[in-house]
Amino acid sequence: MHRLWHIARANSRQVWNKVNERRSEPISRASVINFLESMKEMGVLKGEERTGKGGYHWVYSPAMDEQQYKQYLAKTIIESLMRDFPEETRKAVAFIR
Repeated sequence: MHRLWHIARANSRQVWNKVNERRSEPISRASVINFLESMKEMGVLKGEERTGKGGYHWVYSPAMDEQQYKQYLAKTIIESLMRDFPEETRKAVAFIR
């Protein structure tokens, strides 16, 4: 996500190149595509299908800024915990306060 917030709009190859610039062990392009598609399905990214060399491809852009994304993650995790472990979650949240 950090790469996309800085690029603003990119296809999977561009994101894959940026991600692998700083990695000692490269990550597969399929892993990047799966991540981008998952984020698009969750509404974290927007996707636009474009035609280009080699056929169709997706261009991704953030649907949320970093702060919104962090809030989305926290809300999603808390909702999941409340659904699966309501009593334990209430006790843990009360402990944090």
